[in-house]
Amino acid sequence: MKDYLVKALAYDGTIRAYAARTTETIAEVQRRHAMWPTATAALGRSMTSAVMMGAMEKGEEKLTIKIEGGGPIGSMIIDANSRGEVRGYVTNPQTHFDLNDQGKLDVRRAVGTAGMLTVVKDLGLKDFFTGQVPIVSGEIAEDFTEYFVVSEQVPSAVGLGVLVNPDNTAKAAGGFIIQVMPGATDETISQLEERIANVEPISKLIDRGLTPEEILGEVLGAENVEILEQKAVAFTCNCSKERFGNAIIGLGEKEIRDMIEEEGQAEAHCHFCLETYVYPKAELEGFIDEIRSGS
Repeated sequence: MKDYLVKALAYDGTIRAYAARTTETIAEVQRRHAMWPTATAALGRSMTSAVMMGAMEKGEEKLTIKIEGGGPIGSMIIDANSRGEVRGYVTNPQTHFDLNDQGKLDVRRAVGTAGMLTVVKDLGLKDFFTGQVPIVSGEIAEDFTEYFVVSEQVPSAVGLGVLVNPDNTAKAAGGFIIQVMPGATDETISQLEERIANVEPISKLIDRGLTPEEILGEVLGAENVEILEQKAVAFTCNCSKERFGNAIIGLGEKEIRDMIEEEGQAEAHCHFCLETYVYPKAELEGFIDEIRSGS
């Protein structure tokens, strides 16, 4: 099954819902960064939430999420957009601990609880929207729940999960976001809280082969769900040699001259996909010519 997400409404439009399968996407990130299980779970949960949050945006809008909890995993940076494209990396991908008291990957210990979750939205306007909340759990799902309630004033329930194989590869990953809209009755909210409290862990639902639509059926009751849209999800990095080249030009002639004299070339390394771009002396001299012709 390919990765994808769905948008839906439930309970006569008073509940907005998203669900995603991200197994292949997280497997790709794990492979590129040779991540260890706890790091895979932390980044996988975060990227799954990010791709659903990206689906809440429109057109060319995009967002960047930064999670810094003070734990040994370091920072996590994730980019997502409205087209289902997502990328992410963690400072220390080879982070792993023994299972916690619940027999699960100890994401809280890796992430830490002394820091902030920050969401920056590029809405295509001059200014950016920035929301920031303290990390309350380190387990990721609870932290995004806190973000929605505090920063966007939308009561929400977030479920995220990642299962990892014995060989460190990603076995199953996915999640859901359920949001209460104006007009929801107390009865609806009570039913919703009860269903969410009793639903099977999201990673197990994905591992059992449930689709995003079926996940929402488990969480909300299939008879209550109206699917609005389905969208493919994939790890996508928009880095390029041209993009990094423009960044080098932006450093100015003196910096480029120093690169030529000290190294004879320049290298640019993408933290997200780990691609490396090499700029030999001739290309760097061409950048200098561009700078001079434009001045």
